[in-house]
Amino acid sequence: MASGLILGIESSCDETAAAVVRRGAETLSNVVASQIATHAPYGGVVPELASREHLRNIVPVVRTALAEAGIPLNDLDAVAVTEGPGLAGALMVGITYAKSLAYALDKPLIAVNHLEGHIHAVLLEQAELAEEPMPLPALALVVSGGHTHLYLARRNGESWRYRNVGRTLDDAAGEAFDKVAKLLGLGYPGGPWIDALAPHGNPKAVPFSFAQIKPKPYRKDPHRDDPASQFLFSFSGIKTAVLRYVQTHDLAASIEARRKALAEIPNPKPSDALPLCDEETLNLIASFQRAVVDDLRRKTFQAAEAFDSASVLVSGGVAANRELRVRFTAEAAERGLPIAFPSLALSTDNAAMVAAAAWPKLLEGETAPAELSAEPSLTLGR
Repeated sequence: MASGLILGIESSCDETAAAVVRRGAETLSNVVASQIATHAPYGGVVPELASREHLRNIVPVVRTALAEAGIPLNDLDAVAVTEGPGLAGALMVGITYAKSLAYALDKPLIAVNHLEGHIHAVLLEQAELAEEPMPLPALALVVSGGHTHLYLARRNGESWRYRNVGRTLDDAAGEAFDKVAKLLGLGYPGGPWIDALAPHGNPKAVPFSFAQIKPKPYRKDPHRDDPASQFLFSFSGIKTAVLRYVQTHDLAASIEARRKALAEIPNPKPSDALPLCDEETLNLIASFQRAVVDDLRRKTFQAAEAFDSASVLVSGGVAANRELRVRFTAEAAERGLPIAFPSLALSTDNAAMVAAAAWPKLLEGETAPAELSAEPSLTLGR
């Protein structure tokens, strides 16, 4: 295990990815086959199509990752794969392939939680840049199309331990971006479109707000005693507020015209949508983004203060949002807290983060059993 070479495989949603990482600190390759073109016509991920594309891509993606790393299969020390959470069929493609490969090579198989992988995307790049380790405990926000969670992360020997201190009650933040973009006749995934168009509008034009979320004692809530109920997010309300704004301001006709115009453009980009958006639409987009980013920022730093966190980590697809990075960085500087984000390439789903998260597990001997299967609702921490 001196070389510490781990092949990571990720197939939890709509990206087939493979990477080779050395000792959790050096990325030798990181290959991702995107399915955006497959799912874009539907405005979201279609599980059956995702599984089919994973089946088609898994072998060439792994071969390319090994070739780019210049690593023969026998030189690997372990094979790591995402166990969950995610789409059951998509996860099974990666798990089945990883189990077969590990068995054929007689190498350890390591199961990785997708959420932990996102946290290690930040830690991996810090190690690669030879930066000082982030002070611990760290408050980690994992925010993407499927997740909005807050974790308190600590080292425990070679391994890591997590305490889930925040969660969303309904839509994840990235899901809200996707649905609002679709509602406004923009492309998929919605995050990059909203991010690109928001700077052209007035973020104070539409006064969106988030009501304080309070537990309802008269309801039987299975999460009532869950530590993750301390800091709650909810993004379904703002999605509904955007819909009502569209209806009350008669924007339906302009949205349909924009949708049709973009459909006639091969591989449309956000820049193609800008001349198709009037001032009112741009103001709506900017106000929506500001409200979501502010809610994420406020609760993240409230949690950091409540748990006396020494640093803040932000990861997941929404961590690529430019306004989020600017506003989080400013807040962290004001509070004197170190903050770190992954590069744009490691913000979205990838396999380098899976291989990086697997390294501490390999050191601790945390290998997966032969009966490893997909865990679509897998949680992280306690």
